[in-house]
Amino acid sequence: MKMRRILVAVMAVLVLGVSPAHAKTFKIATISPDGTFWMQEMRAGAKEIQKQTQGRVKFKFYPGGVMGSDENVLRKIRIGQLHGGAVTAGSMVAIDPDIAIYELPYLFESLEQVDYVRAKMDAGLIKALEDQGFVSFGLAEGGFSFMMSDEPLQTIAEVRNKKIWLPSNHPVGEAVFGSADIAAVTLPISDVMTSLQTGLVDTVITSPIAAIALQWHTKIQYVIDEPLTYFSAWLVIDRKAFNRLKEEDREIVRTVMKETFSRINKQNRKDNVEAREALANQGIKFVKLTPESVKEWHQ
Repeated sequence: MKMRRILVAVMAVLVLGVSPAHAKTFKIATISPDGTFWMQEMRAGAKEIQKQTQGRVKFKFYPGGVMGSDENVLRKIRIGQLHGGAVTAGSMVAIDPDIAIYELPYLFESLEQVDYVRAKMDAGLIKALEDQGFVSFGLAEGGFSFMMSDEPLQTIAEVRNKKIWLPSNHPVGEAVFGSADIAAVTLPISDVMTSLQTGLVDTVITSPIAAIALQWHTKIQYVIDEPLTYFSAWLVIDRKAFNRLKEEDREIVRTVMKETFSRINKQNRKDNVEAREALANQGIKFVKLTPESVKEWHQ
């Protein structure tokens, strides 16, 4: 009996000593509210991964910005408090400046152009991220962003009089607003709703789907109907943590999450159309710029 207990103890030590190298629970944070299509799909993908890996790989999500802004999430990944995050492209410029390429103003004139360029460039951007220590599975389209405000805006002079929100650590936005002599209010995304409520900001630039998901649409009355930038988000996981998985489990995660983000990408395009209609149905007015104003904004 004594020998049997010793053998059981030895086997337990061996099992415990081997399992951590192959089993992993990834802690993933995002500002996306729980219950949104994004979260539903990511949870479904995580469930499928857990099933296919027989429980060796699990995901624990922290939605709704409980872990702070995208910048805070990336910092917590670096110090090991989190393993990954679903973050906006603009927040990752410190990791790789090229990630912000799609967000250059007026880069695209149509979604057909977006599809053409992304088919040729997405893979290179994913590879660049991995070279910088982050594994990604593709980006999800947020759609074209629009300026939304409590007043109809036509001229740049009118825009200069508004309190416009600019995401923290967003060099592209800083450069654009600076060139137009527009003083913006720099804040993390998690602080925007409160700032709209208190009047610290009265104008945002975002996509219809994001405006509704984050409830910003309740504080704006006008959408300037001029697409400004192309918005996207990425799921990234620390490469060192990811590489601790067995090779077969890494392939399962890559395959399932790639399919998950492909579904999110396609659905978001449809949802943006519906979100635009929802904004109009709630009385929010879409303002067309005059030809003179369009020329001024582009300049």
